[in-house]
Amino acid sequence: MFMVNALILPLALSIDRTIGDPKIRFHPVALIGSFIGWWGRPGNWRPGQQRVAGVVMWIITVTIFAIPFYLAEQYLPWFLLLAAGPFLLKFCLAWRSLEEHSLAVSGAVSRNLGEGRREAALMVSRDTGQLTDEQVLSAAYESLSENLVDSIISPIFYFGMFGLSGAAVFRAANTMDAMLGYRDERERIGWFSARMDDILNYIPARMTGILLLLVFAVRGRFSPAYGAFKRDRRKRPGLNGGIPMAILAGGAGVQFEKPGVYTMGAPERSLKEGGPEIISAVRAVTVIFSFAVMMVLIILGSVTICTGI
Repeated sequence: MFMVNALILPLALSIDRTIGDPKIRFHPVALIGSFIGWWGRPGNWRPGQQRVAGVVMWIITVTIFAIPFYLAEQYLPWFLLLAAGPFLLKFCLAWRSLEEHSLAVSGAVSRNLGEGRREAALMVSRDTGQLTDEQVLSAAYESLSENLVDSIISPIFYFGMFGLSGAAVFRAANTMDAMLGYRDERERIGWFSARMDDILNYIPARMTGILLLLVFAVRGRFSPAYGAFKRDRRKRPGLNGGIPMAILAGGAGVQFEKPGVYTMGAPERSLKEGGPEIISAVRAVTVIFSFAVMMVLIILGSVTICTGI
């Protein structure tokens, strides 16, 4: 199984880079999103039931989503798993689409600020109607930076640890946090989803931070990247998202700004100039981490073969 997974990972990344995230009605994440949307409406539950419902439905949701992945890795012959596995893992990843969304915002801003605001509104929950061009670009690159963990590193981490079902559990958990983890009328129904997302992303976020610092060290930008990490990582609510955001802002020499909430990094240059370096750093960390996980899987597979376990 380790050897098969070592091949599934690069194939899944290749599929992602080739086709991106196709917008199809029966995409597994879209289907589980519809299920979350059904049970996650606070009006479906009395206030006293919502916290318990959030826990019970979280367990049910991750189980439903993970079962097909588990059955595939347990019962498919290795050659069929090698054919189907990359597509299953790709459903849990969103590398190319993150870049495409960021570049779409950047391109729209260069054409028309209003168009850029509308594109950015598709990526973030903040009101983009009054943002400047730099603030619009910030919203896009902040989303890319945070989702380096949520949509790339964490799924790969849990795939390496637990196989396809591990990646599936994480993707379902992260989707629930994205849909329900807000301090509004959804707070009681979504509290468990938000806490579990924090827990599941805790180690991957810190591994991502280390890799980003190494990437910027090679580029001669360790000091500003580490300085921003120390100064700015706690400005964003939550345990994890501020780590990649602060390091990428500092390393790329740009400033992220959510008006009235926080600023990260320092504006040595504009986001239009620094954006390509953010994308480049995200690519570098993705490739390095994926290669490391693949090597670990190969080593574990070799040990298993040699010991006959």
